[in-house]
Amino acid sequence: MVNRKQFGIWMDGHNATVIGSDNAETENLVVLAHIKGEQAAQNSNEKNEHNHKQSLQAKFFKEITATMQNATHLHVTGTGQAQEQFIHYLAETPQFKNTKTEESTSNKMSDENLVEFISNKLN
Repeated sequence: MVNRKQFGIWMDGHNATVIGSDNAETENLVVLAHIKGEQAAQNSNEKNEHNHKQSLQAKFFKEITATMQNATHLHVTGTGQAQEQFIHYLAETPQFKNTKTEESTSNKMSDENLVEFISNKLN
């Protein structure tokens, strides 16, 4: 893992926990951030509601990527379709288009268990 920027994320549609190294000199993984996305309010216009959901999702994904500068390897896990959507978002983002991504499905777990899970996936 030395000289590589590796990160792990557990996410669902509205919550994300970002795991990464707290120090470039060590390989210790820690929780870097807990990010909560906004929920879209109900809208009587279906098109407007869809557009609002898309913009909130983009904002959520940008908040996540802000914690993963210069990522070279990323493991995304969680529930639902959020991981796949996030990986597609990264592929379309110039800064992350060369980032190696992997995904898996897992239920929500404690921060300690998540750090251990991501450590096993990245090594």
